[in-house]
Amino acid sequence: MKIVVVGAGALGAYFGARWQEAGQDVTFLVRPKRAEQLRRNGLHIYSSHGDYQLDQLKLAEKVEDIDSADLVLLAVKGYHLEGTLDSLAALTAKGAKILPVLNGIEHISILQERLGEDAVLGGLSFIISTLDEQGNVVHTSKFHDLILGPLVSSQKKICEELADISRAANFTIKSSSDIETEMWKKYMFITAFSGITTAVNLPIGDIRNHPQTFHIAEQMLKEMKMLANHSQVKLSDDHINQAVAQLNGLDGDATSSMHQDRRKGATLEVEHLHGGALRLASRQGIDMPYTDSIYGLIKPFE
Repeated sequence: MKIVVVGAGALGAYFGARWQEAGQDVTFLVRPKRAEQLRRNGLHIYSSHGDYQLDQLKLAEKVEDIDSADLVLLAVKGYHLEGTLDSLAALTAKGAKILPVLNGIEHISILQERLGEDAVLGGLSFIISTLDEQGNVVHTSKFHDLILGPLVSSQKKICEELADISRAANFTIKSSSDIETEMWKKYMFITAFSGITTAVNLPIGDIRNHPQTFHIAEQMLKEMKMLANHSQVKLSDDHINQAVAQLNGLDGDATSSMHQDRRKGATLEVEHLHGGALRLASRQGIDMPYTDSIYGLIKPFE
């Protein structure tokens, strides 16, 4: 399968490298600065699941340099989405389907409106990884899951093909017949996890040690469930309990990518995640006071 990775950060580079390790044809569409770094250093994956060094990388700095593609893994931050749309339109014109693994949900309607419903698959990932100073991927979580599924029936074949080729790769592939619910479960979780860790500038263990603070995360989970229900997605109290268990199961020093970005002084994804939830809530006519407060606390660091 010809796979193009758009967004060769810690997430996109990880899954792209694992696909290449398994023998797939992977091209990284990157900006000039990242391309120069990858040409100079190659790409090394450091992971408890096995290290991997890519010395031979297929890099493209312009979409015109890519002749054809079957699949695009879209792994950019929400604030970079707008800047990718022209390239994505060019790649879909060459036959590619788009698998977005952005956090949140707002990007789906944006992509569908620009590229057409048939071009946009449902997807999400669970992984904690970061880039070191040389641009290599440091994978720090026990999990490295990629979940995908069709949003329309015509996408079933490409989803089956992608799941098949990914079973040979060194990550966990999951295929879902209800990918929208899976995406909302992740959105609910990441809104609480990224929101609370970034707002208080602490890893999850310190937050768990203060019940009053952890309570805020639990309330955000409840608000996101309510938002999903108003959006005709049937999240339940069981899903909230699963998310709480997930927060409790993380290593004490674990934190979110948004919190890592705050520590680095990098741009934050708060507008795409929390802002997107609040915009949808406004259209639905519902209030999300805990989410709104966390959004306001993070906004100065955006």
